[in-house]
Amino acid sequence: MTDQSTPEPTSNLGSKTESSVDARVIDIAIRLGVLGVFAYFSLQLVAPFFAFLLWAVVLTVALYPVYAWLAEKLGGRKAVSATVITLIGLAIIIGPVAVLVVSLVETLQGLYHGITSGGLAIPPIPPKLADLPVVGEKIAEFWQLAGRSLEQFLTKIGPLLAPAGGKILSILASLTGSVLFFVVSIILAGCLFVPGPVLASGAKRFADRIIAPRGAEFVDLAGATIRNVSRGVIGVAVIQGLLTGVLLILFAVPMAGLLTFAALIMCIVQIGPALIILPTIIWAWSSWEFLPALLFTVLIVPVMLVDNVLRPLLMSRGLEVPMLVILIGVLGGTLAYGLIGMFLGPVILAVFYELVIAWVKAGEET
Repeated sequence: MTDQSTPEPTSNLGSKTESSVDARVIDIAIRLGVLGVFAYFSLQLVAPFFAFLLWAVVLTVALYPVYAWLAEKLGGRKAVSATVITLIGLAIIIGPVAVLVVSLVETLQGLYHGITSGGLAIPPIPPKLADLPVVGEKIAEFWQLAGRSLEQFLTKIGPLLAPAGGKILSILASLTGSVLFFVVSIILAGCLFVPGPVLASGAKRFADRIIAPRGAEFVDLAGATIRNVSRGVIGVAVIQGLLTGVLLILFAVPMAGLLTFAALIMCIVQIGPALIILPTIIWAWSSWEFLPALLFTVLIVPVMLVDNVLRPLLMSRGLEVPMLVILIGVLGGTLAYGLIGMFLGPVILAVFYELVIAWVKAGEET
């Protein structure tokens, strides 16, 4: 007779298989839990330095071609090349940028004290501007009207602006602290140049583990976008802003720091500094003698047009980020993170935009 209990070994085998699967699931859950705990505490430790590291990575990616070229010219001395680039960056930040920030802080402080004290008033119209044919009389009329309206306006709301002093002072402090932020970020970027290829290779392998098989391609795209935006948008804007600010300070133009900051924003959002420079030129010709006004115009007009030459040279082809993306990045970054966000915002948003476009195209191809 055959044994009727032959299915029992199969049942035992199935239960053993299920128990082994459950054990593996529990084992994986425990490993993920331990990994998650370590990841959480690691992120807590890195969080205070995240903004510094992020900006340092952006600077490293943007300036790496320059570092590689200089290292080749120096006979393969990578550490010397990284040191030279770091020192140049520190010289730029500690020199003209610090001067512009101090000038901006002084301008804003003067405006705040003038508004709260009620002593701020529009100066008399320059005689040369009032004597212009056809339009001079009309300009003088509007100028005087603005002066009377501003005085009445300040008389009414001046006391209400006093409570905003703390907010204005905090903004001024953040502007001053931004110089220190850039100094630390440049030093960190200098430390990342030499191990850059190893870090990039690790980033590609990590991306492949998450979004295989195109993770490495997305990392390359992100790097190209950072270089593109940094050189073609941020780089040209900083060059124009610095040159504009230096000339405004050298010629002792009133509110030079505030005008420079406004010109820098205009450059980053791709509008250009003309809206700031042209009225300044008109004011110079109406207020100064012929030779100083002519010299100022001859020097600042090329600065206004330099982006038309530099942008095609610095900006690589193949990456066309819409101006709206750059504008949202500038405004959103400034509102969220202040002066630092004005630079990081367009870079991060442009990288995200390019990655989304590449991801959508990859889905269409499959």
